[in-house]
Amino acid sequence: MDRLEAMRVFVRVAELGSFSAVAQQMGVARSLVTRQVAALEAHLGVKLMARSTRRLTLTSGGTAYLEKCRVILNLVESAETDVAAERLTPRGNIRISLPLSFGLKRLAPLLIEFSQRYPEVGLDMDYTDRRVKLIEEGIDLSIRITRRLEATDVARRIGTSRMRAVAAPDYLARHGRPRHPAELVHHECLGYTAAGSLAWQFSVDGRLENFQVRSRINANNGDVLIEAAGRGLGITCQPDFIADDYLAAGRVEEVLAAFPQPELGIYAMLPSNRHVPHRVRVLMDYLAEKLAADTPSGA
Repeated sequence: MDRLEAMRVFVRVAELGSFSAVAQQMGVARSLVTRQVAALEAHLGVKLMARSTRRLTLTSGGTAYLEKCRVILNLVESAETDVAAERLTPRGNIRISLPLSFGLKRLAPLLIEFSQRYPEVGLDMDYTDRRVKLIEEGIDLSIRITRRLEATDVARRIGTSRMRAVAAPDYLARHGRPRHPAELVHHECLGYTAAGSLAWQFSVDGRLENFQVRSRINANNGDVLIEAAGRGLGITCQPDFIADDYLAAGRVEEVLAAFPQPELGIYAMLPSNRHVPHRVRVLMDYLAEKLAADTPSGA
């Protein structure tokens, strides 16, 4: 038995709660995963997991052993990386989750360039705006754009995005230009439902305030809403990577610029605070460098 490999398998089974899920991730038969854990239990003389038809649960011995396995595996990978990092060629596969609009507009070209630069790294890209479960879904890295993180998130900030309130010139000609966020209640607004609220935030006299809006057209994708705004259907608040092309083309104009909205952070989310594989760290550094270069000074 390769004890380190058996420990890796045990940790993955404990995290996912399923032999089948681990087997699918590893591309091996479920029986092989089961044998690895059984061999580890036989070696230790301790039952690590209680199995039922519906779920796996760790025994008290399994819980204690899991934490020690994580420490050991972390130290092994850290030691290997520290010795070889300067001359190590990034290799292996990275499963990365990307927000749909930002992923397609800004990140896809960067990831293709990264793949050309590091041909021994495989990229498995999943474009979605839902918040993925990194450990359960076997995701190595997730890019998220948000105003705030949860206390349990393990993340590195790699960029920022500015929100802009915009509307088409003909809409403003018909309905007037709002001079204060409080006036939005009298306008047609186009709501981003993935944000979970139809209250928009603006800074008024240096303080953030929430302003309720009414919205006839809602969507969980900003590209749809900016297109609706461009056709004169209302006012929408969108991040710069969605709004900038429409602003440059004159299809929309910025409104309420004197009342800035909170910046969005662009974050690289990791499944845990354990040692980050070299290939993932190289990708994070690359994206942070490229996004910084793309950010105008003073933005």
